[in-house]
Amino acid sequence: MKAWAIAVGAAGVALTLGGCATKAQNDRYMAGRFRAQAELHDAAGKVVGTAVAEQVEGSIRVLVDANGLTPGAHGVHVHTVGVCTPPDFASAGGHWNPGATKHGKENPMGPHAGDMPNMKVDEKGHGHSTFTLAGGSFDQLMDQDGAALVIHAGEDDYKTDPAGNSGGRIACGVFQTV
Repeated sequence: MKAWAIAVGAAGVALTLGGCATKAQNDRYMAGRFRAQAELHDAAGKVVGTAVAEQVEGSIRVLVDANGLTPGAHGVHVHTVGVCTPPDFASAGGHWNPGATKHGKENPMGPHAGDMPNMKVDEKGHGHSTFTLAGGSFDQLMDQDGAALVIHAGEDDYKTDPAGNSGGRIACGVFQTV
């Protein structure tokens, strides 16, 4: 597990130090096809899924596929720091929130840009979610300290600040540009 934590920490450092995009990345960005991927890990370091964030016509679409989770609804959020240190993934910081709003689509002062709908996980432990984020740009998302996708233990109530009472963080992945 320590090797995984070091690798993720190193990835976070790489994102911090590698803030300059390559020409190919800039070309994709200008074409509206800028993408980042995250490999999702549980607290034991096991790969439990993937997430992709891509700029599409001025918005950011996020696609999540996960396996091996408990059945039911799980809160899913984009977090502000591209570091996933187990076991609690607190290193990912709070929800991505460039507009300084409150949490949840049902909160009159919300939502955060990183708030996503609950992901339904079936009886086999598989969940899938596709969502277009409400605000922010790809360059804000992939800023100097990067971003992460976090899956929570419980269902998001869509209104309680700061995380919708969605429980502990059970999976996390650092977005890296591709």
